[in-house]
Amino acid sequence: MRLPEWLRTRKRSDLHETRRLLRNHHISTVCEDARCPNRPDCFSMPTAAFLILGPNCTRNCGFCAVSSAGPHPIDMNEPSNVAEAATEMGLRYVVITSVTRDDLDDGGASQFVRTITAVRNRLPDAKVEVLVPDFMGNIRALDSVIRACPDVFNHNIETVSRLYPVVRPMAEYQRSLSILRYAAENGMPVKSGFMLGLGETMDEVNGLLEDLIRHGCSMLTIGQYLRPTLKNLPVVEYIPPEIFEKIRGKALAIGFSFVASGPLVRSSMNAEETYMKSVKST
Repeated sequence: MRLPEWLRTRKRSDLHETRRLLRNHHISTVCEDARCPNRPDCFSMPTAAFLILGPNCTRNCGFCAVSSAGPHPIDMNEPSNVAEAATEMGLRYVVITSVTRDDLDDGGASQFVRTITAVRNRLPDAKVEVLVPDFMGNIRALDSVIRACPDVFNHNIETVSRLYPVVRPMAEYQRSLSILRYAAENGMPVKSGFMLGLGETMDEVNGLLEDLIRHGCSMLTIGQYLRPTLKNLPVVEYIPPEIFEKIRGKALAIGFSFVASGPLVRSSMNAEETYMKSVKST
């Protein structure tokens, strides 16, 4: 399908300085590895979502461009490298995410804790958002991240329950919901996100919204799925902006404190703005 006008992004040439900084600190970002269409705008600010636990994921989700080759050994310098990069970029809001590491006993939770601590030591006034995998439902791993007190706990639901076997074959819809609920019950401001255009129905989207709000999610991002490579799932439908706005209105009406909904919205896009507007609305 031809890309509609509302999904066309402008070219930017001011990426090189941010890329240089990230490479100097040996840092990966989900912006680059997942081929985010908003990367030029975010890098020009500059801001980025730091990707820890190596470049390779142990899962092979149908929508994701991140490599699913063999996992790398844990880099114990990674937390301090992230903190130094965030400091050099002058960030007031730091987003830390990761590949999924089912090969590790704690799913990599301890590396999240070390990275949160390193960022807080270097940038004590910065807010920290974590976008975590499901840790295979490991409560001990979840507890360790929660005890590190991130300002926002984010775990993306990604799609409706029916599409999980195709879109997220190694994940479980109810497990992701239970992780969100557990974080909310333990005092975390909880955020999640999902994609449209994979073949979901509007009734299924409404059901997903209800599930998220029942499980304690208060902040939400909704964006258009864009096929990153020919190896990934094809786009079933390009959803027009007015439908995103309609879903946003529905989500706010049932109790979400803040909803970013639009074709180019991504989970970590304008994360600081999402957090601040959510805080003001509560």
